[in-house]
Amino acid sequence: MSRIGKKLIVLPDKVKVTFDNSLVKVNGPLGELSQSIPSGIKVENIDGKISVMRSGESPKLRALHGLIRVLIANMVQGVTAKFSKSLDIQGLGFRASVEKNKLILQVGYTHPVEFPFPSGIDISAEKQTITVKGIDKQLVGETAARIRAIRPPDPYKGKGIRYSGEYVKRKVGKTAVATMGTKK
Repeated sequence: MSRIGKKLIVLPDKVKVTFDNSLVKVNGPLGELSQSIPSGIKVENIDGKISVMRSGESPKLRALHGLIRVLIANMVQGVTAKFSKSLDIQGLGFRASVEKNKLILQVGYTHPVEFPFPSGIDISAEKQTITVKGIDKQLVGETAARIRAIRPPDPYKGKGIRYSGEYVKRKVGKTAVATMGTKK
């Protein structure tokens, strides 16, 4: 049995979980999330704890067992406390600002880059830091990755957008070596 899949998910007081045929809906103080459940996986609510079980021992079901349990646990955590990712901007003159539902980045291109962020995501920008927040962990991570992809960190100068705490291995540039040409 999966070590992660057999763990029970404890529900906080303000969170309600409803089950349809192949859909789990989680309601909480910050919003509502839903996840479809593949056939062969069964989800039950036992005394305020969610249990995820599988019907067989096939490799596909064994892999889905732990995955579905973690997805439901992330939904429960997301509707009680938002997930967040921080990005740092490094470079001379690089900056970010938020206007309505757009993140405007000035990161060394000839024009500012406008990034419209999806609904359910809150983005704030202060000086050289961008913070992405939301209740859906996958959407928060995907949005942060798309922002980082606008100007990934350069390994030579270190300029660009990177995750907070991310280490970028720096490369040494080419060195000009004066060669003595032989004349004949």
